[in-house]
Amino acid sequence: MMNNSKILYIGNNLQKSTNYITTIDSLSKSLECLGFQVYKSSSIKNKFFRFFDMCFSVIRYQDRVDYILIDTYSTSNFYFAYFTSQLSRLFKVKYIPILHGGGLPNRLKNNPNLSRHIFKNSYLNISPSGYLKDIFSTNGYSTQLIKNTIDIDAYSFKERAILKPKLLFVRAFAKIYNPTMAIHVLNKLKESYPEATLCMVGPDKDGELETSINLAKELNIMDSVEFCGVLSKKDWHLKSIDYDIFINTTNVDNTPVSVIEAMALGLPIVSTNVGGIPYLIEDKVDGLLVEKNNVKQMTENIKSLLNNAHKDVSINARAKAESFAWEVVKYKWLELLK
Repeated sequence: MMNNSKILYIGNNLQKSTNYITTIDSLSKSLECLGFQVYKSSSIKNKFFRFFDMCFSVIRYQDRVDYILIDTYSTSNFYFAYFTSQLSRLFKVKYIPILHGGGLPNRLKNNPNLSRHIFKNSYLNISPSGYLKDIFSTNGYSTQLIKNTIDIDAYSFKERAILKPKLLFVRAFAKIYNPTMAIHVLNKLKESYPEATLCMVGPDKDGELETSINLAKELNIMDSVEFCGVLSKKDWHLKSIDYDIFINTTNVDNTPVSVIEAMALGLPIVSTNVGGIPYLIEDKVDGLLVEKNNVKQMTENIKSLLNNAHKDVSINARAKAESFAWEVVKYKWLELLK
């Protein structure tokens, strides 16, 4: 089952500088274990220089690799994908966009020409979620579903027989992920559960960390919120042992790995019902879904969990998380990159 194909993987390879693991790090390691030789670009922290390093890597490796994988997001990094994909076309190298950004449907609508240049000329487009697969296929782009993966054996399932009002948030502090909603939810929950606490884990992307801290101070609940910054995967998994409910407050989303990880760890999840989330979570079966930015609804769903409703969501969620195991998903990559 080993393969000797060579791959250039274009993405934000910033784990060393941010301690934040992204797909380029995890997927490249998994592919290397299958025998693929993987070159990665780029680990340069400055976005401007990282862009040029990515483009130069395409030029440098174009005659050495069989495929170019391109992590494709919906924000400014969308243009990274555009230029590297067009260089790949120029050198006649098969390139494969991996669709990550929950805002990519807006790119299809607002940037139709750029989108067509990227996605119509690709060898294939890969979506980690049925949500983006459906949208891209509907727009005429050949797209295959290959799920994000986790090492399921590395996730210890904790059964929480009695839930306490201890909330965990693991996401970047960015406006699209709406971290201030988590602060408002905690404040509302404390009306019924004064002992309620919130732990927030993740890097600051656009100043939302400071905004969240200021909001907690304004609401006089700063003593009930712990801002941890970036934690390694191992450390936030250890941190999760002390918490009982995982909340996902995002306004835009695809298939967040942190939510899949929470499912694997046994944390019942309350999430906004946006983007690819309803493709990942079935309401009241393996998690609870609420309307975007609806603080009252999320609080009420948290209270229902605390009142011992929806007892099986965590067990069902763990079963679903097991379908994201690399041992299950790897065959699709082998078939694609043969």
